[in-house]
Amino acid sequence: MRNTFAQSVYDIAREIPDVFVVVSDISPVGSIEGFREEFPEQFINVGVAEQSMIGICSGLALRGCTPFAYTIATFTAYRPFEHIRSEVCYQNLPVTIVGMGAGVTYGTLGGTHHAQEDIGILGSLPNMSILAPCDPAETVAATWASARHSGPVYLRIGKAGEPDLTSRAPEPFEFGKLRLLRQGGDTCIISYGPIMGMAFEIAEKLEQDGGRSVSIVSAHTLKPLDTSGIAEILNGYETVVVIEEHSRMNGLGAHVRQIAWDCGARCQLHTFGLQDEFIHAFGSQQDLWRAHGLSTEIICRKMSGVLDVV
Repeated sequence: MRNTFAQSVYDIAREIPDVFVVVSDISPVGSIEGFREEFPEQFINVGVAEQSMIGICSGLALRGCTPFAYTIATFTAYRPFEHIRSEVCYQNLPVTIVGMGAGVTYGTLGGTHHAQEDIGILGSLPNMSILAPCDPAETVAATWASARHSGPVYLRIGKAGEPDLTSRAPEPFEFGKLRLLRQGGDTCIISYGPIMGMAFEIAEKLEQDGGRSVSIVSAHTLKPLDTSGIAEILNGYETVVVIEEHSRMNGLGAHVRQIAWDCGARCQLHTFGLQDEFIHAFGSQQDLWRAHGLSTEIICRKMSGVLDVV
């Protein structure tokens, strides 16, 4: 996703004037190098100064430019939060705040590099929209949608190695709408971000071992959330499952439970996310998922009743 985002920004800059990329201590030698070489005056590296990154992007937006603030998700979302709130959201400026390596992508670097509450925190801000694509193709669509949006956007992306999951999807990407990726009959899995790959694994296992027919839906737009689309799913399937790489507090699962209550849904509803705690474990992203209770085997066992669903 990181490389795809960089290529997308480069492509956007060749069509839309005054696109700026403002980074905070991310090496320009990597994927963003093409943009820096062709648009050197539109690339700014502020160093370890995330507040300045947001302030500069706010000023650029006020001058009619299209700025992207880009660094690792924890430092995009948390360190400059006051500036995001007061400068970007309060003035409803078209700044795209890119959080790369969100969730527990940086599993080997510890809790300081885990962005497990970012959607809940930034989603609480008025005017903020949130996009979280699940694969490189959705990253392209989400980056273009961010550039064309008239207000603040938090673009939450993974890092590297995410497989293609959407090229055969029966529905296109549309800002603010759920997207059907796989059609099934009695069970629906709703997910977003890189953990969507696990959703496909779970769907295959449920069909092979449990005889279920499973749909998969991408909730790539987490704000504004497609509440009517979620209500339709809750009332149209026997079982609905939400899987996310985010804290269970104020994430998609919590919103789906609220919608289920509001619309009187009678389906079985299971929600799975990161634990509401700092887990002191180190390893790959998948290792951290498992430490939080997220794996194909654990989720399928919980759904079958072998383990209690938390």
